[in-house]
Amino acid sequence: MTGWVVCVVALVAASAFGLLRAKRDGRLRVRAKDGAVRLSAAELGEPLGARATLVQFSTAFCQPCRATRRVLAEVAGMVDGVAHVELDAEERLELVRRLDVVRTPTVLVLDAGGRVVRRAAGQPRKADVIAALGAAV
Repeated sequence: MTGWVVCVVALVAASAFGLLRAKRDGRLRVRAKDGAVRLSAAELGEPLGARATLVQFSTAFCQPCRATRRVLAEVAGMVDGVAHVELDAEERLELVRRLDVVRTPTVLVLDAGGRVVRRAAGQPRKADVIAALGAAV
């Protein structure tokens, strides 16, 4: 009987974790400590956008990173003054640690001055990226 109880508790805990992760995955949100973080063109290796910059941390083995790259490139092409910068997380470990990037893809939305205004861990939806740009411009 104890084995069944342990099994049911494990299934409930795993289901709760999965539902929570699915709800939060890819949501562009504001973190209190992100507002104080600024990134420069020198740190990114590419110029910042005139109005906003979409920064994507990716890895070579990350399947959702490819879809995220397409979404961010499309949004950057639609909105004037928005740049898309993709960084390899494995090559930029100092920046990954400084920005507390724990998984890929991670997307940062920067304003014109390079300040982080939104962040998403996981693949964001196109509509959410466009809405997040509203906060940056």
